[in-house]
Amino acid sequence: MSDAFSAARDVRHLRDPRGVASAVDFLAAGGVVAHGFANFYAMTSRPEREAVRAMNTLKGRPADQVGSLSVPPARIASVFDWSRLPTAVTRDRVLALADLLFTRGPFGLRGPAAAHVPEHLTDPDQGMRTTQVIAPGYACPSNSFVAQALAATGCAFLAITSANRSRHRTGTAEEPAHWQAAPLRTEFTAEPGWMLLEHDDEEAARDLFPAHRPMSTTVLAFHTTTPSRDDPRPCLTVQRQGSLPLDLVRELAGQAGFSVALHPHAGTATQRSYPA
Repeated sequence: MSDAFSAARDVRHLRDPRGVASAVDFLAAGGVVAHGFANFYAMTSRPEREAVRAMNTLKGRPADQVGSLSVPPARIASVFDWSRLPTAVTRDRVLALADLLFTRGPFGLRGPAAAHVPEHLTDPDQGMRTTQVIAPGYACPSNSFVAQALAATGCAFLAITSANRSRHRTGTAEEPAHWQAAPLRTEFTAEPGWMLLEHDDEEAARDLFPAHRPMSTTVLAFHTTTPSRDDPRPCLTVQRQGSLPLDLVRELAGQAGFSVALHPHAGTATQRSYPA
């Protein structure tokens, strides 16, 4: 951590074992790693409160803003409390849907938080303690980085946020996630305590996920359902429209036996634009 400025300047790639090992060590020591994540970039840290506060401060967010979790898709089941599912929603059906979604690419799921998830990574929603998990899809090489970071830290999950300066710092209405490394590096290179782990080939990374736009993920909640007289299937709620279009979310949810409704106050992520 003492050479954080140098670490930020060095170029490391997601498919380079030495670069990944360096990023793992940096994160384990308390640093923030911005890294390729599916077809865009995210920031991860250790999940302890002080590490999450440091990542929030780096971005310019309120220090105590609730964070999201990240694990490789195969470990999604470990962060939810499956005993608190609504009627007609089962663990197997949710995990079948998660498999369909992560086969396509990056996605976010919100559900009942497992007991070991700390309060600073949970949000109360309709009387339930919930957590939001963001994962990059099975095809992303960042799964290896996250898995190695979990092994090095002994943590059950990492904290994650989009790789961008917060609108609280810039004063703009929205600051979309970066999907190119160069402007991300320029934006944060003077900040101590962070490192960048780049896609080896950003165009190729985007090509892995043709259904997704390079932006923050769509988020689907399964801890509550919306009853419908016209559709007997349990209806899950899209809480944020993001990289996977709503019609594809509905199609995949239908394959797992769910219908999908858009939350009346759902947010909408946007794609960052860069100068030509």
